[in-house]
Amino acid sequence: MSEIYGWGRYPRVEARETRDEDLVDASREPVLFRGLGRSYGDASLPARPGGRVVSTARADRILAFDPATGVLRAEAGLSLAALDRVFLPRGFAPPVVPGTEFVTLGGLVACDVHGKNHHTSGTFGRHVRALRVRVADGRVLELSESNEPELFLATQGGLGLTCQILEVEVQLARIPSPWLLADTRVYPDIDSLVEALRESSTRSPYTVSWSDTTARGRALGRGVLITGDWAEPRGAAARPWRWRAPFELPVDLPSGLIAPWSIRLFNSAYFALQRRGGTRLQSPRAFFHPLDVIGSWNRAYGARGFVQYQCVVPIDRDRAIVRRLVEIMVRMDGASPILVVKDFGAEGRGTLSFPRPGITLALDLPMRGAPTQALVDRLNDEVAAAGGRIYLAKDALTRAEHFRAMEPRLPAWNEVRRQWDPNGCLRSGLSVRLLGDEP
Repeated sequence: MSEIYGWGRYPRVEARETRDEDLVDASREPVLFRGLGRSYGDASLPARPGGRVVSTARADRILAFDPATGVLRAEAGLSLAALDRVFLPRGFAPPVVPGTEFVTLGGLVACDVHGKNHHTSGTFGRHVRALRVRVADGRVLELSESNEPELFLATQGGLGLTCQILEVEVQLARIPSPWLLADTRVYPDIDSLVEALRESSTRSPYTVSWSDTTARGRALGRGVLITGDWAEPRGAAARPWRWRAPFELPVDLPSGLIAPWSIRLFNSAYFALQRRGGTRLQSPRAFFHPLDVIGSWNRAYGARGFVQYQCVVPIDRDRAIVRRLVEIMVRMDGASPILVVKDFGAEGRGTLSFPRPGITLALDLPMRGAPTQALVDRLNDEVAAAGGRIYLAKDALTRAEHFRAMEPRLPAWNEVRRQWDPNGCLRSGLSVRLLGDEP
């Protein structure tokens, strides 16, 4: 028994965690798989205290790779960091990456992650060719678009609740060098930032922006836009690319250190530092995973932990929706050092994939109990009314009624889930909270 939690360190539960390099042998009975614990809330926590989860981290072998096609086959526990170390110097990169490289292949599929290139490359699941899985009755199956396609698609973004992912076959992307050219510009308010973000998506394969949640008045939501692309060899650094282990924060910082006053200071300093803008060469970690420089940065929020909230809202009919969400954050003291704003392209092909066309906002919130819950509730009111949805991999506080109002796809996904797991063996803390599963 040990205490486990997601990356936000809230909530925490006592659980039995099994670590084994043979996932089939380690999961003789249906049980929730857990990768490196980088989902933020209760998606990878057991349905009840004392429950059992199986860690996939030791099942991390590369099984096959075709350099002619770029197709990789690996076990579910292979981390993105390990994949980068092997393939970036060889001219191949993962097609889609999230904000951290400390996530497993199985986690990339289960969350159907998106990245800075969603408007051009879609979600990770779009590039998955096949999955080897174990279903609730113990059978091991090969899934693809032609073999049990409904389960194949329901598993992408299904958060481990449809089956246990054992192996992943994915198409890697060819890259000209393991370096990126990044361009940075600042904008005076949220409206100009979103306009520039959408325009940049028509010409840059990678786009992302940061917005200041402490700015008010005419500067509401002022921010920084970052665009980029892989550098050609002639423009890449002369030194070889090297992966370095991150610095580990050794202790929990005081819980009150990340507060509105300190966030305001940080945001003002960051915005001022980015005013000069310009183009520069960056490593993949600096561009895609800047927070991974500190391996345990979540300890900066203290023992109370934090929650992350991410939503996507369509803006074709209501262009003011993004400004209203930022106004709610400011009005309800939702100060965050990280408010990431991105432009989404087409909807993911997974049955419950998070992305859809529109603008997505993601922010970290120090966990302050009832005020944090009230802010999430208010944001969810607005998101549901606008026809948006939330990202389950980053959720800890959404109520079941809000989730049902946002997800007309839920009945179709539940039908597939019940077909393959009629007794509801695969459960999690999230499925109890949002889907009505028995603890």
